[in-house]
Amino acid sequence: MPFGPRVLGLDPGSHHTGYAVVEPGSRPNDFRLLAAGTIHAPAKKPLNTRLLAIFEKLTQIIGRTSPVEMAVEGIFTYKNARTALILGHARGVALLASSLSGLEVFEYTPTSVKKALVGNGRATKEQVRAMTIQILGKPLDLGLDATDALALAITHLNTRKINAMLERCK
Repeated sequence: MPFGPRVLGLDPGSHHTGYAVVEPGSRPNDFRLLAAGTIHAPAKKPLNTRLLAIFEKLTQIIGRTSPVEMAVEGIFTYKNARTALILGHARGVALLASSLSGLEVFEYTPTSVKKALVGNGRATKEQVRAMTIQILGKPLDLGLDATDALALAITHLNTRKINAMLERCK
């Protein structure tokens, strides 16, 4: 019996936004990857143009794949305030697209995703990629942004499963 809905994992960025749509399979630790990739905003264009491109493409992906929930990378601290602000704009566009589509949003810090998948909150992107390949049981031809989005979706589905099991134990 599946343990959750179809989920859109999203790793937002103002130049590259990774996405992955995953649903649970019929067996524990079985996931079906339905779509994944990276939205590339037009290089060297103004921020508002890049954000519009991300919004439009994300809206198309949501419409095509029909996720019910979105797992997005939460806010974390940046040393550079400008970088944090620009990332906040990209997250805002993603949150708007999800709200307009009726998706429920769940946020996970990068550290919590790495710890959930790799067992180490300081794991590298390459280690996260290797674990997602192992979990899905097949090779993936995805960039690191898409792999991070996939890791978010898998983390969310596993978190839902654990929470449901804990709820049944009460």
